[in-house]
Amino acid sequence: MPLQHNLTALPPLSLYIHIPWCVKKCPYCDFNSHTARDAIPEQRYIEALTRDLESALPLIWGRNIHSIFFGGGTPSLFSSEGIDNILTMVRSLLKPDFFAEVTLEANPGTVEANKFREFKSAGINRLSLGIQSFNPSHLSALGRIHNDRDAHNAIGIAKDNFDNFNLDLMYALPNQTLVQAQQDLNTALSYAPPHLSCYHLTLEPNTPFHHHPPSLPDDDLSADMQVMIEATLAKANYQHYETSAFAQPQRKAKHNLNYWQFGDYLGIGAGAHSKLSFHNRMLRQMRHKLPREYMEHALSGNPVQTEHEIPIAERAFEFMMNALRLTDGFDLSLFSERTGLPITAIQKQLDLAENQGLITRDHVHVTPTLHGQRFLNDLLGLFLTSPK
Repeated sequence: MPLQHNLTALPPLSLYIHIPWCVKKCPYCDFNSHTARDAIPEQRYIEALTRDLESALPLIWGRNIHSIFFGGGTPSLFSSEGIDNILTMVRSLLKPDFFAEVTLEANPGTVEANKFREFKSAGINRLSLGIQSFNPSHLSALGRIHNDRDAHNAIGIAKDNFDNFNLDLMYALPNQTLVQAQQDLNTALSYAPPHLSCYHLTLEPNTPFHHHPPSLPDDDLSADMQVMIEATLAKANYQHYETSAFAQPQRKAKHNLNYWQFGDYLGIGAGAHSKLSFHNRMLRQMRHKLPREYMEHALSGNPVQTEHEIPIAERAFEFMMNALRLTDGFDLSLFSERTGLPITAIQKQLDLAENQGLITRDHVHVTPTLHGQRFLNDLLGLFLTSPK
């Protein structure tokens, strides 16, 4: 008898809005971002976003929006009026939850007090600041446009205007010592941010750092930095709830949590990705990547460059690739609810993972062990194919 694979309920739906421009592309960045060499065509891009969202309405009709996230690029390069116009357009076409989390990413080098107050008035209720480091030499090595003074100034403005904000930090930076990583973390904690994201610098393909690698800490030192970060934040009462995410009580990022729990998201804007569920299928989309091409196609009513259904055989792996990043793991009922598959579809893989000490489980819950968190790729590899 074939496995039942229809969904009994649709998952929460989030909206992602991509703003592709930045002042300068960092040498480690592999996101779809583009240096703004001329004036940003803000009004034309907003028109394209509007047409993009209008064309997607039949796929999400009647569904509420759980959260909204402006990512980039550097969304804070847009005017506050532009962000206001986008959110007004979204509210006119969709149904955001009354208490929907609305996040905007900002570069400390593009921060202005008046602009941030206007962002808040427009409806932004959570800010995410790309600090990366407070060390001037490390900021320079990373190619950031801001310095340490800009970082402190931006956080001060964020605290004055937003009750909820995130600070992005990076570690294992070029020539960084353990003491310097600790100093960065202590400085960030002095501002008591509700949320911290701590990312290990990685050399992504097709980036300048990949082609011309800087001198990075070795694996042992990088591991020491990770252990230090986790211990320091645990002592400061931050919950380590996802591989790179730490939050004060009740301050987990709702938008990102929806990704990790295999929820749905509609992505609009240049190169944005979507994952949309229906009762009998799951769809992935990607918009045209280059801003000019995206605007041309979106304004003509065809923003989607690629589209495909997620094969039933791949649903389990895609779920696990997200949910196993959560340090508390997931309920078995969530697996069935979000994939349409019975838990027996991955019983053999769960047995293997448990036998290898990568997970613990009972009849209702699966949790990655600390060993499983440290060797996440090995854990995920068990779910790529069925064991023989």
